[in-house]
Amino acid sequence: MTSSRDAPEPVRGRPDPPPALAQPGTAPAPKAAETRVEPALEHPDRRAAAVAAGQRGLITTSQLAAVGIRRGALAVRARHGRLHRVHREVYAVGVPASDPATLELAAVLACARSAVISHGSAAFAWGIIDRRPPRIHLTVAGPHRVRLEGVTCHTAPRLEPRDRALRDGLPVTGAARTVLDLAAVLAERDLRWAVEEARVRRLVTGSELAALLARTPGRRGAGRLRRVLATLEGDARITRSEAERRLHDLVRRAGLPPARANARVVGHEVDLLWPDAALVAEVDGFAFHGSRAAFERDRRRDAELQAAGYRVVRVTWRRLTEEPEAVAVMLARLLERA
Repeated sequence: MTSSRDAPEPVRGRPDPPPALAQPGTAPAPKAAETRVEPALEHPDRRAAAVAAGQRGLITTSQLAAVGIRRGALAVRARHGRLHRVHREVYAVGVPASDPATLELAAVLACARSAVISHGSAAFAWGIIDRRPPRIHLTVAGPHRVRLEGVTCHTAPRLEPRDRALRDGLPVTGAARTVLDLAAVLAERDLRWAVEEARVRRLVTGSELAALLARTPGRRGAGRLRRVLATLEGDARITRSEAERRLHDLVRRAGLPPARANARVVGHEVDLLWPDAALVAEVDGFAFHGSRAAFERDRRRDAELQAAGYRVVRVTWRRLTEEPEAVAVMLARLLERA
């Protein structure tokens, strides 16, 4: 008999020969016992990329450490373009951060866990204002304030859960809290525009803002916001016919070509019509819509008029009362282009 010591050793690196095929009429050859091979541990860079994928491509140094990338390895990865520093303790994975929303989230990650996007930055996220402010605005609960390039960090004694929200995946102040923050930095006229827009978009109600004022006494800008709410409540009692008369009077005083009032165009009654110019002027305002359905119905009507070749301009009560000259100039220019 041949001893086990005389058996030839397997050649390393060569695959095992395939199992012998069973001959016809014979039992199949027995299978070799399967050996379970544990998968290799995932590379730390892959784990970092997985974390960053849920944060707009961003990751913090503490998160990097949790996946096995210590501080000493950050410089090497930065030199090779795997990590790009955004703020202290915050990096972008793979490519530099350039999108404004990503930079806002980077500021939140660098600031504190309690930080939220606020003021003008939150107002833009909610659609209350149409221009993103040049600096990122954050609010942090408590006295902790962090200095970051391009970031204005505000503090608040506390931020209740109802004052926080997520908007497109970004942590922001709630819509009502955002309006209150704007009251501290905007002129009264600009604040009124912001409140009107928030109400038209059904983000806040007057009662919600009043309740927020009641539980945050002494807030900077609170008096300004109360005056704006009182003014808007007064505007809500203005009827559409009153606004239409104001618009007719403005057209007459400005010496503009006469318009047809309450004319029917492609099945819709419009406030003012200049047929030769294919121009329609409509009185607009939150008080006249009454509901989101009415607001959407007006927009569908505008689309139908525009599809029929008419230009539609909407004039709010605020502009009629505060900027009548600007409204007259706008109408004159539109009529000139006919």
